[in-house]
Amino acid sequence: MSNAFSNVNRYFTKAAQVLSLSPDTAEQLMTPFRELRVECTIRMDDGRVRTFVGYRVQHDNARGPFKGGLRYSPEVDIDEVRALASLMTWKTAVVGIPFGGAKGGISVDPSQLSTDELERLTRRFVQGIHLVIGDNVDIPAPDVNTNAQVMAWFMDEYNKFHGFHPGVVTGKPVDMFGSLGRDEATGRGVMIATEEFLRTQDRKISDSTFVVQGFGNVGSHSARLFHERGGKVVAIGDHTAAYYDPEGIHIPAALAWVKERKVLAGWTGAPSISREDLLFQECDVLVPAALGGVITAENALRLRCKVIVEGANGPTTPEADDLLHARGVVVLPDIYANAGGVTVSYFEWVQNIQQFYWEEGRVRSELERIMRRAFADLYATAQSHRIDLRTAAFVVAIQRVAKATAQRGI
Repeated sequence: MSNAFSNVNRYFTKAAQVLSLSPDTAEQLMTPFRELRVECTIRMDDGRVRTFVGYRVQHDNARGPFKGGLRYSPEVDIDEVRALASLMTWKTAVVGIPFGGAKGGISVDPSQLSTDELERLTRRFVQGIHLVIGDNVDIPAPDVNTNAQVMAWFMDEYNKFHGFHPGVVTGKPVDMFGSLGRDEATGRGVMIATEEFLRTQDRKISDSTFVVQGFGNVGSHSARLFHERGGKVVAIGDHTAAYYDPEGIHIPAALAWVKERKVLAGWTGAPSISREDLLFQECDVLVPAALGGVITAENALRLRCKVIVEGANGPTTPEADDLLHARGVVVLPDIYANAGGVTVSYFEWVQNIQQFYWEEGRVRSELERIMRRAFADLYATAQSHRIDLRTAAFVVAIQRVAKATAQRGI
């Protein structure tokens, strides 16, 4: 994600102009509250000592505690983390949950580390940031290359310093104070967002075709839910392989393969295509659900979809966004479309605070209520201002954060 933070701020500035936001207020809302860079030195299994760099950017807390994921990736740098922290501020605001925005990460390739090394690295990171996080301060969660196990280690290490605080992170294992329905939450949110938009076009998931790029947590659950609702998923892919079948891919078989082998490579359940060609297959709805910056000015004109539902964070560059808008391709933005994860994280946090746990049916119904209400707000804003859905989502979010900021005072 080159210049990722400036990309987010370009979207912000466009929405700020619609709102006639003062330059002073715009500067305040764009500027991160706190940025932390920590040294994470651990002993490797072979006895060597290695140092990794971790980050936590706390962007805004006007509407509630900082909230945002923690990713382990060689691509992690301060610019990317700033951008993702900013997106979290707008994401929590657009769905109306009482959090601000933050993000964290460690610059590391976790595939090169053993489980024991990952645990030591996670605990060392917690030791570096525990004084500026907490269940009423800043609440991390899983993101790229982190999972429920990492969150369990994180919670355990934090509790060594501060006592029992299960709400310090979300996305934990269900047996360790996590929430039912959290694993599928982002994918379910993508499905609900898609369903809401299609309804405005008098269409349904069951009469639409889908291409899903990325088959990790978000992409696999999105594809499963489209398939369960009668949608035809014609193409899927991850970083190892891609497949296309105009008659529709049998998603349960692909899920079973990935559950056993972790990646799509080697699956023979559909015709194989190059990973580079996945985005360019004809469909009604394209769901980029992997990493950011995959839809660019260089490839945007080659897309053959009517709608893009952003399952990933920041998958579309501003230049590509302009080209798609000019072509009439509708983009359902990440700060709304993939907000299902943080919404159910909010439910998990509520359950941790109250020490009263919900049935999965309640989690799903509450998620639907919030996602459908949020779509109604952003769609009405788009119609009234005659603006695209991304700008409308930012307008809704900025209004809410600006109002809370003004009410708090300087």
